[in-house]
Amino acid sequence: MAEEFKDQQFIEFLVKSIVNHPNDVRTERTVDERGVLITLYINQDDMGYVIGRQGQTARALRILLKTVGAKENARVNLKIFEPEGARQAHQGQKSTAPRGEEASVSDQDLADLGI
Repeated sequence: MAEEFKDQQFIEFLVKSIVNHPNDVRTERTVDERGVLITLYINQDDMGYVIGRQGQTARALRILLKTVGAKENARVNLKIFEPEGARQAHQGQKSTAPRGEEASVSDQDLADLGI
């Protein structure tokens, strides 16, 4: 197994704590002249949990990771890996979802529930 660093272990721990498929979480750490880049690989079903509404969770993860890196005098960045075409597949699923009256609750549905 490759050597793991504090920043890499930290981000894996955090992400495994918030996803439904923790066994699918893995990271790659690369170092270049601009600093450290940690690439995060997760299950596609967990992408929403890691990114969060309007990217708030991903932003928070990046801030925490930069703080951990600062303690080691390193510039650390996080990249969340997204497979080619995954976004288009997700948009396709959203567009086939029912809209309008098909998606609303009817009076009959309420009556069936006893409401």
